Amino acid sequence: MSAYCDIAPSHPVHGPYHDHEYGFPTRDESALFERLILEINQAGLSWETILKKREGFRRAYDGFDVDIVAAYGERDRTRLLADAGIIRNRLKIEAAIHNAGVIRGLRDSHGGFADWLDAHARVDGKARDKAAWVKLFKTSFRFTGGEIVGEFLMSLGYLPGAHRADCPVQARIAADPPMWMRLSP
Repeated sequence: MSAYCDIAPSHPVHGPYHDHEYGFPTRDESALFERLILEINQAGLSWETILKKREGFRRAYDGFDVDIVAAYGERDRTRLLADAGIIRNRLKIEAAIHNAGVIRGLRDSHGGFADWLDAHARVDGKARDKAAWVKLFKTSFRFTGGEIVGEFLMSLGYLPGAHRADCPVQARIAADPPMWMRLSP
């Protein structure tokens, strides 16, 4: 039912993301952190704006290296607030730094961010729904409301809905099933 499947293919900005990333699982910590930062920064803006600024985010946030971002101090906050290549919003910047620290801590408690996501994908014997995910995220992460968490998890294959069933990308994703497909009855 995804309208994104209608507008994204062959679009110069949306196309590559739709065809090669959206809905595809990843285990890479930097990629997971990047996706979380991008989703947080999309709040109130268009996804196209975020994708156009993606390289600016990569530069500004040191390639989404969790350890580096978690150690940011006041000088980095000031630098980020002045960087026109990203979204200059103090709450979103503070959330990125805080969330990097949370992700770093997940290494000790779960083995990493991907392992934490996997460990919480099922609740009471069935796939965790969006509301339960949002509640979980709000216990540790900042700036993680329903839309942000929903899109973050959908984009990584923890929730369904990234692509229509008849979208050719959906068939490619199903070849190596994401978590929501593996947990479906």
